[in-house]
Amino acid sequence: MSGCLPSNPWVTDNDTYWAMNAPSAAVPTRLRVEQWAFSFRELLEDPVGRAHFMDFLRKEFSGEKPPPLLPARAPPTPGFHQQFLAPGAARWVNIDSRTMERTLVGLGRPHRHVLDDAQLHIYMLMKKDSYPRFLKSDLYKDLLAEAVVPPETKRRVFPFMRKPRHSSPSPALLPASASREPSGGDGEA
Repeated sequence: MSGCLPSNPWVTDNDTYWAMNAPSAAVPTRLRVEQWAFSFRELLEDPVGRAHFMDFLRKEFSGEKPPPLLPARAPPTPGFHQQFLAPGAARWVNIDSRTMERTLVGLGRPHRHVLDDAQLHIYMLMKKDSYPRFLKSDLYKDLLAEAVVPPETKRRVFPFMRKPRHSSPSPALLPASASREPSGGDGEA
C-alpha cells in the first residue's frame, strides 16, 4: 500500500494535482504515461501523449503531414487529391486500393463523409502497427523512466498502516536451545 496521491484540488487549496496533470505539463506523471498503454484512444486523447506519438511517427517517417497544417477535420481542398491521393503524390497517403477508389469517387461528388473511409483505414493502421511499435520504442521507455512520480501526502489512507513496532521476538520463534529452561526434576538421568 502506498500513501495518497496529491489531494483533490476541489476539496483543498492544494493545486499540485492540476499542475502535474495539466495538458501542457513539461514532464508528464508516471500514471499518465502508463495510461497511454491502456488503449490507442487514451494516447490520442491526451495532448502530451499525442505530441510524443507524432514525434515518434516523424522519426519513423510515418507522419503524412506536419501537425500545424492538419486540423482535426479538414474539408477536402481542390489540391488535396494531387497532394495526397494521386499516384506519385508528394505526400501520398498509405491506404488500400479499395478505400482509395471509394475516396476518389467521393471526391468527384464531395460530401461531408467523403474522407471517412480513408480516415478509418489510417486510424486502424496506426492502431495495429504504429501504436504497438511506439509502446515498444526507446522513446516511450524513456518517457516512462523520466516521468514524475507525485509525492505522497502525509495523511495515510488507512490509519492502521503505521510503521511496524520493533518489539522483542516471540518465545515460540526462538531456537530450541535458547528457550530451554532448567528443569526441576522431571526424570532426567
